[in-house]
Amino acid sequence: MGYGFSRADIDYLAGAVGAAALAEVDRLELIPATHLRDLQRVRRDYGAHAPALVETVRLRRRAATKLEHADRWLFTDDALQQATPSVVARYRAERLTGRAIHDVTCSVGTELAELSRSCPVVLGSDLDAVRLAMAAHNLAGTSNVLLARADALTPVSTDTVIVADPARRADGKRAHDPAKLQPPLPDLLGTYAGRDLVVKCAPGLDFDRLDWPGEVDVVSLNGAVREACLWSPGLTTPGITRRATVLSTTGAPTVLTDAEPDDIPEKPPGEWIIDPDGAVVRAGLVRHYAAKHGLWQLDPRIAYLTGDSVPPGMRGFRIVDCLDFREKALRSELRRRDCGSLEILVRGVDVDPDQLRRRLKPAGSQSFTLVITRIGSTPTVFLTSAIAAR
Repeated sequence: MGYGFSRADIDYLAGAVGAAALAEVDRLELIPATHLRDLQRVRRDYGAHAPALVETVRLRRRAATKLEHADRWLFTDDALQQATPSVVARYRAERLTGRAIHDVTCSVGTELAELSRSCPVVLGSDLDAVRLAMAAHNLAGTSNVLLARADALTPVSTDTVIVADPARRADGKRAHDPAKLQPPLPDLLGTYAGRDLVVKCAPGLDFDRLDWPGEVDVVSLNGAVREACLWSPGLTTPGITRRATVLSTTGAPTVLTDAEPDDIPEKPPGEWIIDPDGAVVRAGLVRHYAAKHGLWQLDPRIAYLTGDSVPPGMRGFRIVDCLDFREKALRSELRRRDCGSLEILVRGVDVDPDQLRRRLKPAGSQSFTLVITRIGSTPTVFLTSAIAAR
């Protein structure tokens, strides 16, 4: 749940005395083994400010792998959990380059920081006075950002693109029902009907049932699906309703849309098995990805692809053998091949990889990957060699 910051906490932390105290507290380990000793020292030196100081240092350390400049920012626990990674926020901001923006759920300002780089005028509003105060600190010196306290469901700007990120967490718990988000997604969409609108949603959202008239962009970062973002028709390219955006911290984005071809052959398995990025799978663009890279599906209902080469930047699994899914025979085959390190990938079959690995008891010196899936109605196991990154 995290510490409940007050406005007095923010005033202290944002000042010179608080900044110096944070620098001193950051010298402590603040790990479970030193928790009591470190907390006693902070309480001795800083009295009632100790909880806010310790929580801020911990949150900044957690934020370091997600957000740039996290060592200078203020957060709440919930705000950090929902904050968009800087790379993802920058990608969204670049799609909005040149537009006037109103982020109606701005929280502590992580989206605003990236929007301010690409957009001439950026308004941020939120109902939470503490988070707004944190945003004011975090964005100090950013001249094209204006902050205001306002309800996201009460329009207070005109001629702006509305950006929203409904809260999916409360007291550390995640909400999955769109109507239980804050603000509720149906209410948000109704309030800004007819406006240019961008709404960040959880990647697990069932957007096929949402009847959204614009584009759904499923975004992954470094192999993990981060969000499904709704873009209203005025902000999209005609004919595109699904997009998969694959981001990494080391390379350029890869984008795939449903406007691209999806014709692929039906053939026996090739030399390799390819597991497409989760954004491609979640966006329903597996066939489009296969067509783009000369691949085909192992089974029309399963997202695993196969082919005779591995697309650039992807990992592939070279097929060594194809086996029926019978544990006793599989255990014998793995023992015969001196299998030790064993990765198990499963799709379309009800198998727990960890439990199966324990039952197979690999104890040799060679590394293999089992790809367990369904071909037609038959559970099938592909024994593959070590992953090859191309």
